[in-house]
Amino acid sequence: MGVFKYSPVDFLFTCLGLVFLLLDIVLDVWAVASLYQEKAYVSLSILLLFLVGSSVLVQAFSWLWYSYEEFKKYTKVDKYVNEGQLKILHVLQLGIYFRHAGVVEVSIRSICSRLSKPDGDVAVFLSHDLSMLRLIETFSESAPQLVLMLTIMLQRGELDHWAVLKALGSASAIACSVTMYHRSLRSFLPDKQKQQIGSSIVYFLWNLLLVASRIAALALFASALPCFIVTHFVCSWIVLFFLVWRSKTDFMDGPCGEWLYRATVGLIWYFDWFNVVEGRTRFRTLLYHGYMLSDISLLCGLWCWKMITEPPYFEIPPSYAIITAVGVFAVYVLGLFFKMIYYKFCHPNLDKADLEGGDSEMSSRSSEKKSEDVPDAVLFHSAAGTFIMEDGSGVTDRSLPSSPEPETKLRNKRMRKLAENFYS
Repeated sequence: MGVFKYSPVDFLFTCLGLVFLLLDIVLDVWAVASLYQEKAYVSLSILLLFLVGSSVLVQAFSWLWYSYEEFKKYTKVDKYVNEGQLKILHVLQLGIYFRHAGVVEVSIRSICSRLSKPDGDVAVFLSHDLSMLRLIETFSESAPQLVLMLTIMLQRGELDHWAVLKALGSASAIACSVTMYHRSLRSFLPDKQKQQIGSSIVYFLWNLLLVASRIAALALFASALPCFIVTHFVCSWIVLFFLVWRSKTDFMDGPCGEWLYRATVGLIWYFDWFNVVEGRTRFRTLLYHGYMLSDISLLCGLWCWKMITEPPYFEIPPSYAIITAVGVFAVYVLGLFFKMIYYKFCHPNLDKADLEGGDSEMSSRSSEKKSEDVPDAVLFHSAAGTFIMEDGSGVTDRSLPSSPEPETKLRNKRMRKLAENFYS
């Protein structure tokens, strides 16, 4: 029996994820074309850096995970390419689309077939990696791109209602990607500990508020002091990367991959919190959010001072500048309030042994099944078919039922580590 269940809702989210991925490509092309037509070559170069850098990072993780799995083929789509062709796909930045095709194919078989448990396990296994790749892409492309677009709008004085709605929509898309990652973690919870939809709503809200506040503070600072935003990112990333290294993460299967993962977590931490080690992380979380509140206060304070003393492109009354700065800070505090609500009422604290998909569960289930199928008189079954009876005599009888092979379940050990970090 498989541990994980792949529901029609999961299939719907998989299809929506593919649609949004293709829509994101269209919007990226539109943004590049718009900046080129406006001859904003500096902004265009920065945007291309975000797009190319994020794509290379995601493809690198995808390739490493394929290599860690020894290029096993789980879907019919996988059978059409060999290792060399798969490498070419990743070099051409098409690896994540290949993963999407495999997930959609096995998802359709899982939904349409009555005997869907094996396909369901495969679908969940592959969708776990896909959700993590989407999370990496979100904070390496979507979040920096939103900061850039808000910065351009602030410098041009184009803060109309439509621009604000577009910015909120982009921030909501980022929070949705984080929530889909949370949904993947929920699949490891036992049935009795399954979280309801309300937990995902609260999770979405506090991530939306925290990410929106952080991005707004960065955009305000970059609009007034554009030359210093790079320095701020590099200095902040070095500090965050050092903290990740001190956390002694163990996520990837190789040392090079682990260092890449730590560098990526430092990038994610620049925008939002991300659990990297199991156990109580209350002190680390308090330290992180204390740092973020101080940093947001500094960024908004510098922007407010710059607007009052020497407005760059358009006049902002001092009272409006102060209200904006205080509002950004208050939104982050409100996000922390929703986060406390989530951990107080919606978050189950479990030992990692209680999570589904573990080795202990696999061995216990196979032992139970073995004890049910083998007669009480039989104490041992050798590979040659020799049974040691209660009286100690050896009897060779191949007609007796052989003990079943240990039940193996396809589980994503990377996502399970993240689930251990989040729930334990």
